[in-house]
Amino acid sequence: MRALICGSIAYDNIMVFPDRFKNHILPEQIHILNVAFLVPELRREFGGCAGNIAYSFKLLGGEPVIMATVGEDAAPYLKRLDDLGLSREHVRPVANSYTAQAFITTDLDDNQITAFHPGAMTFSHLNSVGEAKDIGLGIVAPDGRDGMIGHAKQFAEAGIPFIFDPGQGMPMFSGHELLDFLAQAEYATFNDYEAKLLTDRTGKSLEELAKLVKALVVTRGGEGSHIYVGGQRLDIPCVKAEEVVDPTGCGDAYRAGLLYGIANGMDWDQIGRLAALVGAIKIARSGPQNHTFTREEIGEQYHQAFGSRLW
Repeated sequence: MRALICGSIAYDNIMVFPDRFKNHILPEQIHILNVAFLVPELRREFGGCAGNIAYSFKLLGGEPVIMATVGEDAAPYLKRLDDLGLSREHVRPVANSYTAQAFITTDLDDNQITAFHPGAMTFSHLNSVGEAKDIGLGIVAPDGRDGMIGHAKQFAEAGIPFIFDPGQGMPMFSGHELLDFLAQAEYATFNDYEAKLLTDRTGKSLEELAKLVKALVVTRGGEGSHIYVGGQRLDIPCVKAEEVVDPTGCGDAYRAGLLYGIANGMDWDQIGRLAALVGAIKIARSGPQNHTFTREEIGEQYHQAFGSRLW
């Protein structure tokens, strides 16, 4: 099944702070915050939610179609997509702009401070879901505000089921707008912080919000995830990672597992466990697109983690 992945293409500039943020931020002085973190380690990675999700989805054996906008500095990223065999038919270059850029600093507790320049992502509304053919499933991941609103509406009008995944784009939307997204989507996914923001802005509980979609997923980091489906809550365990190296992109890897499971008709317990496993594999590697696995390898790791067969 071809899955249309609407979201950002970005360069991630990742820095590691060899200490803990909490040791350098005085709570009583937060109103005049002025801090600097020395970051001896810096690397530049290929990222962006659409790129990250598509990368892991293809590793699983899915057929991703990326819909995104990029700037005049996108040549290295476009070459990478070609090298990976990822279609860029719907990756639109935007003149006089930079490709979106994230500047991410991670401390020893895996807390992150991120600054994000949207660049070409602001023009994501220039793309239309209807331009992509033979799409059976979609996801609206963090992107330009107008693009996210438009793509959700276009998926709904075309009758294509999709996952609403607002991620770091959550603050752009009011409670009413978030409810509109959920009314159009078949599925929705949030991390635990985003889920709290969702309930605060809509004034509704997660149980109430889950009734608006077929399944509502809340990821909880090292505590696993919850999937609200069919009037019940499934508790999905966390998979112990080989090593905890870099959390950047773990949420996108998890969402690739969700997409693959939905596309292949798995039950929700399997879908959640597969997604958790893909996230655990990613966290053991630096950067959001440097982990690798074969279908056979992930099937064996699933068996080792959960004692049952995935395929």
